[in-house]
Amino acid sequence: MLDAQITEKPLTFIKSQSDLPGDVDSDLETSGAWSVAQIEALFALPFNDLMFKAQQTHQTYFPDGDVELATLLSIKTGGCPEDCGYCPQAARYDTGVKANKLMELEDVLEAAKAAKAAGSNRFCMGAAWREPKDRDIEKVAAMIKGVKALGLETCATLGMLETTQAQALQEAGLDFYNHNLDTSEDFYRSVISTRGYQDRLDTISNVRAVGMSVCCGGIVGMGESREQRAAFLARLANLSPYPESVPINHLVPVAGTPLAEQAPLDPLEFVRTIAVARITMPRARVRLSAGRQELGRAVQAMCFQAGANSIFYGEQLLTTGNPEAEQDRALLADLGLKTKQSCKSEVLI
Repeated sequence: MLDAQITEKPLTFIKSQSDLPGDVDSDLETSGAWSVAQIEALFALPFNDLMFKAQQTHQTYFPDGDVELATLLSIKTGGCPEDCGYCPQAARYDTGVKANKLMELEDVLEAAKAAKAAGSNRFCMGAAWREPKDRDIEKVAAMIKGVKALGLETCATLGMLETTQAQALQEAGLDFYNHNLDTSEDFYRSVISTRGYQDRLDTISNVRAVGMSVCCGGIVGMGESREQRAAFLARLANLSPYPESVPINHLVPVAGTPLAEQAPLDPLEFVRTIAVARITMPRARVRLSAGRQELGRAVQAMCFQAGANSIFYGEQLLTTGNPEAEQDRALLADLGLKTKQSCKSEVLI
């Protein structure tokens, strides 16, 4: 299914600062797929020039400038058989995360009500499975229906999906399915061996086949090179269509995982990654995800300037820390950023 997923998406070639057009209204989606070299050239621009271009793109495609608030609930934690080197939920790593059964429907709906009361637009449900069983899909479908009835957008991340499972979720009302590529294909095996890159592309294809929107991004700061970050963004941007939501995670090293001692990525490189994601996927919601707490307020502010317009919001992001809701609201208020008010799905791209 790979060929169906990397069909060229019409986008402008930007090879250097001199190639940056003055009018983004007419030029961003006109002439071909992004190459890794072109994306590397964006990364290499002077920081202020890159930020200017990203903000120009952002204002063109999101003139309201609002920030989407999404809440992520771990509905089934721990015990995962995969070996993702960053993940504390992998059963093979001693991280202190206990394996729990799937949450009860009533508990999920109470969490969704609290998320909506706190201002969230989207409610995301995550389960630590390699792939769900059909009986799991039935239970999650009931959760989706309940959350939709509250007026929230719904998203789920449950592992690999077959087309029939994706169809069942779509029929339950699921708006978005999250399945990250994580990193570039050539770096992937440095982090994960139990699931192939093609497996991830196949799941994305299955989700698209039933008409659902895609949430797909990855993690930076796992030891990859800039060229590999560029290759990762190129693969995302050249999906046809590219994801409606693009979560960019900053690695949170967790004791007990293989990446526990990984040196942190330069914060400015993370900001550059957000800016390049905005330029290459101009209509997507680019989401600040795991690792925001470690970045601090100033770097988060630069990420919003670079075009981030969605955050995971609240007290818990799966099993890593996330800035509390009060801190998030204070930061957005200090920056003069308004939040997205509608809970209706905005897409398709």
